[in-house]
Amino acid sequence: MRKYSALAIVALLATTLSSCELVEGIFKAGVWSGVIIVVIVLALIIWLVSKVFGGGKS
Repeated sequence: MRKYSALAIVALLATTLSSCELVEGIFKAGVWSGVIIVVIVLALIIWLVSKVFGGGKS
């Protein structure tokens, strides 16, 4: 039954949205998710390196 409901949702989206709008929305979400993940990972790496090497403590 779930297979048919998922198929119905996909069919509804396919008829209500043009393919270009659908692909554009997916890529926008993907790009921003990627940017946020990269920024978080870089901040974590910088924080870890500063902890390992003392963070400027003499």
